[in-house]
Amino acid sequence: MYMSAGGGISLPFTAIGAESFFPGTSSLRSAASPVQPPATQRSITPHSAKMADIDNKDQAEIDPADMEDVEDVEEEETGEDENSKARQLTVQMMQNPQILAALQERLDGLNGSPSGYMESLPKVVKRRVNALKNLQVKCAHIEAKFYEEVHELERKYAALYQPLFDKRSDIVKAAYEPTDEECEWKMDEEEELTDEMKEKAKLEEEKKDEEKEDPKGIPEFWLTVFKNVDLLSDMLQEHDEPILKHLQDIKVKFSDPGQPMSFTLEFLFEANDFFTNTLLTKTYKMRAEPDETDPFSFDGPEIMCCTGCTIEWTKGKNVTLKTIKKKQKHKGRGTVRTVTKTVPNDSFFNFFTPPDVPEGAELDEDSEAVLAADFEIGHFIRERIVPRAVLYFTGEAIEDDDDDYDEEGEEADDEEGEEEADEENDPDYDPKKDAVPPAECKQQ
Repeated sequence: MYMSAGGGISLPFTAIGAESFFPGTSSLRSAASPVQPPATQRSITPHSAKMADIDNKDQAEIDPADMEDVEDVEEEETGEDENSKARQLTVQMMQNPQILAALQERLDGLNGSPSGYMESLPKVVKRRVNALKNLQVKCAHIEAKFYEEVHELERKYAALYQPLFDKRSDIVKAAYEPTDEECEWKMDEEEELTDEMKEKAKLEEEKKDEEKEDPKGIPEFWLTVFKNVDLLSDMLQEHDEPILKHLQDIKVKFSDPGQPMSFTLEFLFEANDFFTNTLLTKTYKMRAEPDETDPFSFDGPEIMCCTGCTIEWTKGKNVTLKTIKKKQKHKGRGTVRTVTKTVPNDSFFNFFTPPDVPEGAELDEDSEAVLAADFEIGHFIRERIVPRAVLYFTGEAIEDDDDDYDEEGEEADDEEGEEEADEENDPDYDPKKDAVPPAECKQQ
C-alpha cells in the first residue's frame, strides 16, 4: 500500500485478495577517507634500481633500450603523482559543505529528468512508442474492470462469512451459549494429553470456576484483540480501555452494486456511560479506475478519502478532549488569573474524526502522513482483524505474522559468534592481530 500520484493510497491486488508509503527524500552522504600523509621514503622497485644504474653510466654508454625503460618509468611515476593529487583534491572537495550542497542541488535537479534516449529516436519510432502507450492505457482500464469484479467477489463472499461472524458476536456478548460439541477443539498430536493429565486439568479448571463468578460471554474480547496488535495498541490510551470493554462487534460493509467502490467499518457498542451511540462508523471511499491525467500510475483501487461519524458524548465523558488550566499575568496591574482551556487529547476515538480532505486539494506532508496511517489502519482492520479476530485474541495470528519475517540478522550474529569461538580454540590464533587499531588509524 502506497500513496499514488493521484493522491490516494493504492491497495495492491495481493492485499485485496488476502489481506511504507511515505514519500522519501534522497540525500547525498559522503564517507571520504582521510588523506594519507606522503611517505618520507620511496620504496625501491626494479624500475627505480635500473634508473640508478643508468644515472651512474656515462652518457655515451647508455643503451637505447635502457632509455626506453627510463621514459616508461617517468611516465608511470608522473601518472601516479597526478592520480594521487586528484584523489587528494576530491577528498578536500567532498569535505567542503558548500560544494556538497551545490552537488546535492544539482543531483536533485536531475531527478526525474529524461535520459535523452527518447529524444534521440527517429520520428517514426516515436510514433510507434506512442501507439504502445495507448495500448498501455487500455490495459489500465481493463485492469480497473478486473478489480471491480474482485470487489464484487468480495461482496459475494462477505455475505457468506457474515452468518459466522454474527454467531461469533453472539457468543462474545453472551447472546448464545455454544454446545459442548461446538466447544470441543481437537489438539495437535504434540498437544495431546494423557487421560490422567486431562482429568487433573479438568479438576483444576472446575476449582477455579467455583472460586470465580460465572462470566458472561467472552469479556473484553475486542479490547484484548486491540491490545495484542501493535498497530492498534499504539492508538490506545488508558482512558480508552473502559470504553472499549463495551465494544461488542466490528463489521465490514461493502458498497452496494452499481455504487462507487467503498467499505464501511461498523463498531457496535452496548449501552454505556460514555456516549449514547450504539454504532460508530468509518467509511473509506476508493477509486477503482485510472486517473485520466496520469493513467500509468494506476496500480489497483486507491483509498481516496474517509469519513467518520459524530460521537454523542455524555457530559464530562469526552476522552478526545481534556481541560487544562493556565495562569496569566496582567502586564499592567501584575495580577494573576487562572484560565481554563479545552484542548484535543490523544485517544483511539480520534479515529472517527479524520482530517477533512477537500477534493483535489494539495496536502502538506503532515496531513498526508496522518491520512496514510489512517488508511493503513482501516485496511488492516478490514482485511485482518475482522476475519481473524479470535486468532488475534489468542495471539496465534501474531505468531503467524512474526513468522513472515526472516531472522537473517540473528543467524549472522550466531555465525559470527561461532567463528570467534573457533578462533579462540585455535592453538595458532593470535589475539593481537585482531586488536582494535589506535584511534588515529580509524576512519572517521
